[in-house]
Amino acid sequence: MLAKMKKYSICSLAFVLLTAMVFTGWSARASAATPITSDFRSLQASQIVSEMGAGWNLGNQLEATVNGTPSETAWGNPVITTELIKKVKAAGFKTIRIPVSYLNHIGSAPNYTINTAWLDRVKTVVDYAYNEGLYVVINIHGDGFNSIQGGWLLVNSGNQAAIKEKYERVWQQISNKFINYDERLIFESMNEVFDGTYGNPNSAYYANLNAYNQIFVDTVRKTGGNNSARWLLIPGWNTNIDYTVGNYGFVLPTDTYRSSTIPISEKRIMISVHYYSPWDFAGEENGNITQWGATATNPSKKSTWGQEDYLNAQFNSVYNKFVTQGYPAVIGEFGSIDKTAYDSTNNVYRAAFAKAVTSTAKTYKMVPVYWDNGYNGQHGFALFNRSNNTVTQQGIINAIMQGIQ
Repeated sequence: MLAKMKKYSICSLAFVLLTAMVFTGWSARASAATPITSDFRSLQASQIVSEMGAGWNLGNQLEATVNGTPSETAWGNPVITTELIKKVKAAGFKTIRIPVSYLNHIGSAPNYTINTAWLDRVKTVVDYAYNEGLYVVINIHGDGFNSIQGGWLLVNSGNQAAIKEKYERVWQQISNKFINYDERLIFESMNEVFDGTYGNPNSAYYANLNAYNQIFVDTVRKTGGNNSARWLLIPGWNTNIDYTVGNYGFVLPTDTYRSSTIPISEKRIMISVHYYSPWDFAGEENGNITQWGATATNPSKKSTWGQEDYLNAQFNSVYNKFVTQGYPAVIGEFGSIDKTAYDSTNNVYRAAFAKAVTSTAKTYKMVPVYWDNGYNGQHGFALFNRSNNTVTQQGIINAIMQGIQ
């Protein structure tokens, strides 16, 4: 969500050959010789979901952009600090999702080299959370937005061959950067990718999205080491539950190149969906709908849809389609904006919504990850003040923690 983007010696020759393999189909198998580190735990679906607990998004930071170039302060948030991450951990969150955009930080063909300083900064921020013992999810976030300057991972673009080549090269670099991180680092292929048109998905464009997911899985696995065994997170069309669960064209990628140490009966792929329903309560920037759920006191301020029964049906559909088959689901984003300027009781219902989403996710063995865009005040999603590392919405945090118990 935006509201919520030479002279050859033998050794030199060996290096040249290795470099060539990295940028050819050989890289898959060549790198696969890298061993899995001794600290990497092979967790089953139920184990990793339990350990991930409730999550929090470091939103509007490493995916923030200006004129197509990502910058962590571009959308008004301060530089990320370890103190912020420690405060998030202290609040009870066990997972931090770190959206990342690359865009103009990616060089030209054929190598598509990611800017070193930017990838190093991504690693530094990952380390803030990883070194605290938290689970970390990183993705390619705004590169697939039609609405962002420099967006290139576009299902509706005509030049799919070049897009797929670029996508593969970018994930090769990200994967190799983090190859030795243990199972607490999870890669997510992309974020809210679709053609920008709401409504039933275009089947040809959905096929492109499925192809991206397959390239992602194959590319990560082929880098070897811990990447051959770590959990990977896969979204469907715009991370929409109906368009992922229903008969609209979503195809699960195969996991051909994963480590042979993983029992054949187990999966290492997760499903990513987002939940902001009903949108008139969760995200619409006006005072029309400010209350939610069975405890709402003013029927005129409550949406005509998207209440507890709808929430349960949505999550139950994900559970039946994927979780029962061994594919855990992550509610990678959920939340509701601050409308207390219109209704002083709004935070009561924001907390009720957060608790219901979290507890329903737990019921259906899914991981809920709250969307925080760092903005406090009218229409903001923030739970923390990132300038002074204080809690601003303890009631919503309490609700999330009660829901995940």
